[in-house]
Order: sequence, then C-alpha cells, then structure tokens
Amino acid sequence: MDLRVLNYFLAVAREENFTRAAQSLHVTQPTLSRQIAQLEEELGVELFTRSNHNIILTEDGMILKRRAQEMLALAEKTRQDLRHRDEELAGEIAIGSGEFQSTRILSQIIASFSKKHPLVQYEIYSGNADNIHDYIERGFLDMGLMAEPIDIRKYDFLPMPTKEKWGAWVRTDSPLAQKKWIQPEDLAEHRLIIATGDFVKSSLDKWLGVYSKQTEIIARGNLLYNEMMLAESSLGVVLGIRLNYTYEGLTFVPLYPALETSTVLAWKKEQIFSPATSAFLSFAGQYDFVISDDKL
Repeated sequence: MDLRVLNYFLAVAREENFTRAAQSLHVTQPTLSRQIAQLEEELGVELFTRSNHNIILTEDGMILKRRAQEMLALAEKTRQDLRHRDEELAGEIAIGSGEFQSTRILSQIIASFSKKHPLVQYEIYSGNADNIHDYIERGFLDMGLMAEPIDIRKYDFLPMPTKEKWGAWVRTDSPLAQKKWIQPEDLAEHRLIIATGDFVKSSLDKWLGVYSKQTEIIARGNLLYNEMMLAESSLGVVLGIRLNYTYEGLTFVPLYPALETSTVLAWKKEQIFSPATSAFLSFAGQYDFVISDDKL
C-alpha cells in the first residue's frame, strides 16, 4: 500500500465527503475517487458506505483507519529520526485568528517559538469563526484561534487561559457612556451592531432576555474595526468584546450581568502536519502562560 494513498483514505474518512477531502489534499475529486477505488480493489473490501449526503466508514474501513494512522505516524517518525540533528526546523505555519484578547497570548506563543526556531515562517489570516473554520476544513489553515463552542468530535484544541469580556461600545457623547455598566434594559429602543454568526446572536438574545424584542439589529460585521466606524457615525451601539485598543470618540462600557466567552486554538483531529506545525502545537501545549490583567 502506498503511503500517499493511505493519506488520501484518511482525508476522506475525516471529511466524510470526497469533495472536501479533495480540496484539503489539493487534488481533483476524480483522482481521489479513483485512488480510493483502487485501494478497495487491492484490499478486496469496501471501505465506505456511500449515501446521497455523506459517506461513512465500514467495519473494514475502521480497521484500516487505525492501521493507516499507525503506519503514517511511524513513517513520519522515521523521517524525523533520519534527519540530521543539526538541521534547523523550517517551513510555514498557517494560523487563523479572530479579534480577541487571547490573540495577544497566541502572539506570545509564536514569538517564543520563533526564538527557538527562527527559520519557521508564519501566515496569519484574520477573520471570524466561520471564515477560519471554513479555511481549516479546506486545508488553507493549519489551526485557528476561535471562540467556543467547537465540534470536539472533529477538533483537538488548546483552551486559552483568559476570558473575553463583552460590553457596549458607545459614542462618548451618549448618555450610555456615563454608566458604570450596561444592563439589558439600558439598550431598549437602541439599534445594535453585532458580529456575524448565529452563536453570537443567540448569546446576545439570551443576555437581553425580554428586551431583545425592544432592540433592532441594524448591522452585522466580521471585523470589529468596521463596526466601530459605524458606531462612530451614530448608526448604533456595538456589542462586542473588550480589546486592547482605543477608538476615538467611543467608550467601552461592560455588560451587567457579565457576559464572557472562551477561546481555543483548534486544529483538525488526525491531521498529518508538517514537522514545523507539529512542533508548534507541541510547544503551544506546554507553553507556560503568564497572564496579567493590566496587559489585557
């Protein structure tokens, strides 16, 4: 059995879809389908049960999945063991990140890892959870810093050791700017600007309670800076997380009862990464977090 074909097989098993698997492998779907068919012919078994919506592993497929993971892991370890000890770790790591307080922590991890491995380069993609999730699924990103919840069936993750605190960004000349905190009733009859995503909407609706029917969502955005420009232009009040920035003409007022969310650095389970990415994930998992509230 060809290790490359085993990698193809694991991608299909992971994605449960030939199109997504082909995209993540950067091959055409016909090529991938042909390789899987040849593998099934070689082994004399059916590896997948196919339907109109998805494909799932057969019992024989689950056996091969375990063996394929073991063989590919052993092959990768052998390659690493045979490398010259003095060879510097190199390559590029693609990381997605939303706009969070925990982005500072991710930056600290990257900077510390770079001191140990200066030849490794980084591609940083900024976006919201939906964008980053899609890019990880399609193989454009190795990992992403995202707000919870995530699908623990498909992702491994490293929790970030700080909470994201929500509040209202309001114009400094607004009566809301004089408050110590913003309560749901304070936003009655106000127009709101929020981040895109069903989870954000449902979380804010739950926090607003009965007052959610007395507010109007006038705009949604995937970058907080753009939302701030709308608030500065008096379009509405931005409900978002506190960041380490100041925006001219705007004030952040925390919500009460407090609304907090968690973030994680997530990557796909059973993914075979480059040596640089594997080393980075191992380093991040052992990173000694030092959190100071005055820096967040």
